Amino acid sequence: MKYSLVYLSEAVVCPQFIYFLCEKGLPVRSQGESQSDNKQMDNITIRQGETLFLSCSQGDFVTHTAWLNRSSILYAGEDKWSVDPRVSLVTLSQEEFTIKIEDVDVTDEGQYICAVQTSSRPRTTSVHIIVQVPPKIVNLSRDLVVNEGSNVTLMCLANGKPEPAIVWRMKSPSDDSLSSDSEVLDIPFISRYRAGVYECTAANDIAVDTQTVELTVNYAPSVSDGRDVGVTLGQRGVLQCEADAVPEADFEWYRDDRRIFNGLDGIEIEAAGALSRLTFFNVSEADYGNYTCVAINKLGSANTSFVLYEIIEPTSSTLLQGPGAVQDGNSGTSTVFNPFCLLIAILQLLLKF
Repeated sequence: MKYSLVYLSEAVVCPQFIYFLCEKGLPVRSQGESQSDNKQMDNITIRQGETLFLSCSQGDFVTHTAWLNRSSILYAGEDKWSVDPRVSLVTLSQEEFTIKIEDVDVTDEGQYICAVQTSSRPRTTSVHIIVQVPPKIVNLSRDLVVNEGSNVTLMCLANGKPEPAIVWRMKSPSDDSLSSDSEVLDIPFISRYRAGVYECTAANDIAVDTQTVELTVNYAPSVSDGRDVGVTLGQRGVLQCEADAVPEADFEWYRDDRRIFNGLDGIEIEAAGALSRLTFFNVSEADYGNYTCVAINKLGSANTSFVLYEIIEPTSSTLLQGPGAVQDGNSGTSTVFNPFCLLIAILQLLLKF
């Protein structure tokens, strides 16, 4: 007795053929038949999305052929059994039987069998298909806004085959000391210096997927020490206040305990990001004194003080008198003591003795 691989014609359905192909995936051996030839090929590894070609050699006197995927018949000779439009016949000849599967996916992974019926005996060729999948990040923490001192946890989940390795790092500003080789990055008691862009990388043998999370850290304002400013009467004077805060601070200016508003008494207040300027366009006697800048956001406030003081320009008479002039408080006149003349007078007195 010989192995029987019955070819399914366009109009005939053979129960033995269905049992042979669908139920077992191998030829059925009747009592007294000889063992069929079974060949196992090396595994084929292919990447998701590529085209898979499956080929087996036929040899002489082939009567029937078929390609199977597990328990599903793909092709029986020229007849296509698979309803998948990605599967098609490439070559069917006396020497070769080749089919292809386009846009391969993980569902295509598994064992494939080429069954061939020759005039002498049936034979099968088996091959196991491994589908590799590039990594894809499927769950990532959203951009976060937290207050300084909070505990922060960033999460990154990815799919892929082989299973991808996950790495967290602080990308901007770069900080190699803040990283994690797991799906979770914990940052306890976060400070303002940990604010920035964090990068999650998922990598396997196929490819790399990268996504980022922006982390904003809110904190109360701090202000730079105020610098006292000297201005001549009638000139322009500027007090400048700088604050570091997230979110950006709002500024208020005070003269003693009275708040100053923009445009009043010839004073202009302008703010640009972290800076606020108080400008006097024509300084008067009344403008000299103490000023306070207050920086405020939702987390707190800070202040610093300034002194606007008068610079007295020297008069022309003072410049003519020179460094040796001494002002007479009663007459308003000045006497100039010449050091050279004083020296001659002393020498004359010494010569008399």
